[in-house]
Amino acid sequence: MASSQTDSRSRRGRSGAQRLRPPRRRSRLARMWRALTSPYYRYRNAKVIHSVRVGLAMLASILATSGIHIPHGIWASVTLLVVIGGLQHQGNIRKKAAERALGTLLGAVIGLVLIVVQAITGSVWLTYVLMSLVAAVCGYYAIGKPGYVALLAAITMCIVAGHGDNLIDTGLWRTLNVILGIVIALVFSFALPLHATYSWRYSLADNLRECARVYARVAGGVHVDTDEQVQTFMRLNARLVQLRALMPSVAKEIGVPLARLEQVQRLHRSLLSALEMLCTGTGSYEQALVRVAFAERSETVRRALLATARALRFGGGRHPEAAQQALRTVGARGEGSGGGDGAAESDQESTQAQPQGCPEPRMQGPYWLSLRVEEQVERLRALLLETEPRWNIERAATHRMV
Repeated sequence: MASSQTDSRSRRGRSGAQRLRPPRRRSRLARMWRALTSPYYRYRNAKVIHSVRVGLAMLASILATSGIHIPHGIWASVTLLVVIGGLQHQGNIRKKAAERALGTLLGAVIGLVLIVVQAITGSVWLTYVLMSLVAAVCGYYAIGKPGYVALLAAITMCIVAGHGDNLIDTGLWRTLNVILGIVIALVFSFALPLHATYSWRYSLADNLRECARVYARVAGGVHVDTDEQVQTFMRLNARLVQLRALMPSVAKEIGVPLARLEQVQRLHRSLLSALEMLCTGTGSYEQALVRVAFAERSETVRRALLATARALRFGGGRHPEAAQQALRTVGARGEGSGGGDGAAESDQESTQAQPQGCPEPRMQGPYWLSLRVEEQVERLRALLLETEPRWNIERAATHRMV
């Protein structure tokens, strides 16, 4: 009996020691790999990753040209920087890289033709006139949609042909270097790319989370300093502008029409405007009056904003359905059904779900604005739920593996 009690105590001691044992620390290599493969870490360190990518591409260009002694190898490095230097997001890499490669190759061909023309005619002035005409044509098309192709064509023409006095073998070597630079740039441009969709999601989530904090302050009747309020909305509007710039790349990455993302942007902008008017309009009222006016719905609106931000921020890496479930939780006016019908139902509910009456007649203005905020939050949540299978890249990747 004594031995069995001793054994049980020793087992309990071992299990307790195992529970108290500190978690195993990841190795530095494991932490580095996690940082490189985690979308959020790559989003937070996008500039560092891009700079490392460009540096490695430059090193590869130098080794490729100097290792086999290719003449005029510096132009491969110049072309590399022109093609890959400003590319960051996956959504614009393919198009921009193709445009830059096309412009560079077109300029190289024109430069070789000019060298041949001068070698045949021997007329320097004819070469000058032809180069000026090509530059004028490129300048005409540089202002417009194909602008980058035209601009790079003119630059590469000068690199290959000089002022027409380069030898044909020099032009051919420079053309080869240009092509080599394009190939190296395209290879490295797809190394650890940052999806614009993640940047769009995380920035929108940050704004919604800050909107929830602002709304909680307003609903609680907390008076915010004017300078602090200005700084807050400056941050919100700065992210709003950044989201606008990301939309074309996001549309290409996830296959959602740009008009759909424009609806999200419009609702986002309307939400910020309504919140700013609320902050300004409730500042002159007593705290008790504001709390009574917002008592019915303040918590549900705040929770809806936070749930939407959580769905955008975490997606569904480990649990593919987590984002959809978060968006289906109780929104500003109950359980969301998702899809386009959800947005339409929210419009109907906004007119039917009017409250029993505003406690104070003088609070009717802020109270009406609070209803508009509630409506914008619900419509935004429904629209994001409808497009969730597209922007939730983690869920889409899991379905592809299955």
